[in-house]
Amino acid sequence: MARQPSTKQLSDWDRKYLWHPFTQMQEWEQEKPLIIEKGKGSYLIDTDGKKYLDGTSSIWVNLHGHRHPALDRAIKQQLDKIAHSTFLGLSNPPAIQLARELIRIAPTGLTRVFYSDNGSTAVEVALKMAVQYWQQRRPEAGSKNTFLHLKLAYHGDTIGAISVGNIELFHTPFKSLLFPTLEADPPYCYRCPLSLTYPSCQMACLDPIEQILKEHHRELAGFIIEPLVQATAGMITAPPGYLTRVRELCTKYQVLLIVDEVATGFGRTGKMFACRHEGVAPDLMAISKGLTGGYMPLAATLTTEEIYKGFLGTYADFKTFFHGHSYTGNALGCAVALASLEVFGKEKTLARLQPKIKTMARHLQPLWQLPHVGDIRQRGFMAAIELVEDKETRKPYPLEERVGHRVAMEARSRGLLLRPIGNVLVLMPPLSTSLPELRRMVEILQASIETTALLPASG
Repeated sequence: MARQPSTKQLSDWDRKYLWHPFTQMQEWEQEKPLIIEKGKGSYLIDTDGKKYLDGTSSIWVNLHGHRHPALDRAIKQQLDKIAHSTFLGLSNPPAIQLARELIRIAPTGLTRVFYSDNGSTAVEVALKMAVQYWQQRRPEAGSKNTFLHLKLAYHGDTIGAISVGNIELFHTPFKSLLFPTLEADPPYCYRCPLSLTYPSCQMACLDPIEQILKEHHRELAGFIIEPLVQATAGMITAPPGYLTRVRELCTKYQVLLIVDEVATGFGRTGKMFACRHEGVAPDLMAISKGLTGGYMPLAATLTTEEIYKGFLGTYADFKTFFHGHSYTGNALGCAVALASLEVFGKEKTLARLQPKIKTMARHLQPLWQLPHVGDIRQRGFMAAIELVEDKETRKPYPLEERVGHRVAMEARSRGLLLRPIGNVLVLMPPLSTSLPELRRMVEILQASIETTALLPASG
């Protein structure tokens, strides 16, 4: 048996051969990479044997903890049969069974499942379906070849997903490649673009959205939105009733409602899907991340029978949805996703999550007293702490000071892994996190803020 490379050898190879996502590699090459070798429950373990609490669920994907026996078993059992076969012209049992289960738990009215590989592709599928649907099923409704989205939105990194996004730092270099869209201000109550205060504002931020829909509904194929929480924007939480009103407006002006539940799906907000909180039925829904419990890349776009029927006809009608991926309907991914949904039922995951959500809120409460904590936002088991230079004026720290990154590095030294979004610290643990683990996560987070936020940036 070949000798395993040392941590130093792996670090050297990493810096020499790899290019990491969302990472300034010039800085990375000067640092010692943290190389994760194992995982167990809420913990990740590096090649030197040090344990870290997984405070972001490995970037929002892990639900039931690392190395969950049922999920491990599902992959091993499926691997004894087959790892993958094409979904073009063929099917497979796990994909069929998973589709049936997804429709069973999905918001009312969603009846069809189209598989892809990740959140970006699930969104791309939804966008293309929407445009083609209007062309083939309802051409009298207008040209309908663009979309409305919120500012600060993030729906992925492929060109279509970027086109309906608005993270300037990420997307500016690619503007020449994007298709034109319409955008509206988000319900960012802490930094209200209308300088109003909730709830006395009566959600006035919806008025410009209705005006856009009224004026441009004949060119809008859909309105894409992250329901209840704009995750990458910094966990911006929408007020109660906001999503319901968006649904009503889309129905009124004949614009498809596309919900991006990539981050919010599978229990993150306290219900299986965020739409469930307000009983909203979307026309299309994109899911990924937690779909496989954090085990395999898999995504799906769910839609209604009405939209599905818009693609029916003889081959000569050329109404087919000509879109697909090599690993569509991957058997390993579908098998472990099916096992993850079974775990939800057997372990009563959502019911057991409710007291954890309340405990998280209670543990986060003392952080309001810290001088550089401007806002704390929580929806379900998703939380964010926005750090500010001046609490009274809400003046943000300059991004180049990397305050969030510095706090995260301090937390790492104390045994907690975080991934900040600029000045916003995100806490999104696995749903299986125990109450003592949750308490320890918040304790480390608080100590790391207290240690770091007042210190000047180095160099």
